[in-house]
Amino acid sequence: MSRRTLVLLSAILVVSISSAACGGNASQTASGGDSTAGPTSPTTIILGAYTTPREAYGQLIPIFQQQWRTQTGQDVIFEESYLGSGAQSRAIVEGFEADVTALSLEADVTRIQQAGLITHDWQDNPTNGMVSDSIVAFAVRKGNPKGIDDWADLAKPGVQILTPNPKTSGGAMWNVLALYGAALRGYVEGVPANDEAAALDFLKAVLKNVTVMDKGARESITNFEKGVGDVAITYENEVLVAQMQGEDYDLIIPRSTILIENPIAVIDAHVDKHGSRAAAEAFVQFLLSRPAQEIFARHGLRSVDPAVAQATADQYPPVEDLFTIAYFGGWHAATPAIFGDDGVFTRALVDVQSK
Repeated sequence: MSRRTLVLLSAILVVSISSAACGGNASQTASGGDSTAGPTSPTTIILGAYTTPREAYGQLIPIFQQQWRTQTGQDVIFEESYLGSGAQSRAIVEGFEADVTALSLEADVTRIQQAGLITHDWQDNPTNGMVSDSIVAFAVRKGNPKGIDDWADLAKPGVQILTPNPKTSGGAMWNVLALYGAALRGYVEGVPANDEAAALDFLKAVLKNVTVMDKGARESITNFEKGVGDVAITYENEVLVAQMQGEDYDLIIPRSTILIENPIAVIDAHVDKHGSRAAAEAFVQFLLSRPAQEIFARHGLRSVDPAVAQATADQYPPVEDLFTIAYFGGWHAATPAIFGDDGVFTRALVDVQSK
């Protein structure tokens, strides 16, 4: 099955899941029982995730189902929805009754928490609530005909860039932060370190070359695979997965980039309503186990388990200057400062679109 077919099937699945989750008692509709059902009655976990790790979950979910059946005698049914991280987060806040959410960035889980749907401390574990890591990188045409080796090359005249829309995609937000952060840190040729005005000008120069802003990282890379653009700013793992599936393009890792940290959380209001808490919590714990982390690593994602990260280090080259969201003061500071109505990205985009 092609990656584009998977995208279409996901869109159909999102519609069916949303209808079931928003209409009536989801535990009775989807799992055939409520929280008083016996241990042998099936239970359902509704997973609301961002698009990028779809293939990893396709391998992980059957393993968990078998383990849960062996341990408890109970079947667990999964319903899966994949959207851009921001769009998925807003869908949950607006009524999509996901039991577990696996998103691109902490701020999207925080939105769900602030809506009162997550009431426990979802970051109270050894990984601070994160289930996988990645980095922002570039996908370029085979042989790199445009000579795109680092951030400065994206501002060259005639380079056609794909990157998703930050309004719907967590990956897009990571892309902007990686680009702007590298400029501020002095890793973009011609941009002095710590010069906010110069970094803003560089951001504008890159945005002028963006030809398509898709709603999510997967849609963006799919468009690139159709032949659109010279370079896609994307997750490292998107390129690695595509290469595993036979796509013939190259991965470029810039000298300076941001560590993408992907959160996962049980949504208290929904698991209590559906009677799925035990299975949902066990699923999240399973995803943090070493075997599950090894599967994530095989699907291009950097592991949050130090032992797995060390064992797979040869697959993931080190980055000369790898920074985190802490460089911007955390998501609570970065979101308004960069993506707010008067944020750096917002002002840059308005300026570019007005010319």
